Amino acid sequence: MSSSNKLSTDDKLLLAAIDLIAEKGYNGVSTQEIAGSAGFSEKTLFRRFGSKQNLLETAFDRYHYAEEMTKLFNEEQIVWDLHSDLQLISRTYHEIMNRNRKMIMISIKEEGNLPGFREKTQKHPRQLLGILTNYFNTMHEKGKLIPTDPELQALSFMMMNFGAFMNNLDSDENYPTVSLEAFIMESVQTFTRALTP
Repeated sequence: MSSSNKLSTDDKLLLAAIDLIAEKGYNGVSTQEIAGSAGFSEKTLFRRFGSKQNLLETAFDRYHYAEEMTKLFNEEQIVWDLHSDLQLISRTYHEIMNRNRKMIMISIKEEGNLPGFREKTQKHPRQLLGILTNYFNTMHEKGKLIPTDPELQALSFMMMNFGAFMNNLDSDENYPTVSLEAFIMESVQTFTRALTP
């Protein structure tokens, strides 16, 4: 675990919070327990984050997907080919969501228990919707997409991938004959056929 030594104090506290809250629930774990698990005092946790809810919300901001998805576009990994781009976006989305399974489970379990938490968890999907809407708009302007409602297509693409992720959240056994890779390939192919002029 030498890589954990390279983590900052904040990251250690955030990851400890995610692990413990996923295991015991938000109300089932104390700030003292989170701090101790990360190797720090409760005083350090409060000095850096102020409250347990702020700690959890910061974890969502730090480890969720909007920033990484934005990088796909900023680092010019998008090649403006619908099929290639949607495969990259879909694979990146699933990679991040699967890496953050514990956080997603926390958001589902705790959404109604924490004031303002729902708004916080919706921030990243809304950002992704904006990114994809802009992408579909640009693809239409380049003549590579049929006239369509770009926001509706972006939402459809997101919901399709979110549904696939949620189906496998607890287990991969719901549809054992369909792999995630096969789903990505087929769904992107269908989307591409439908939207290509």
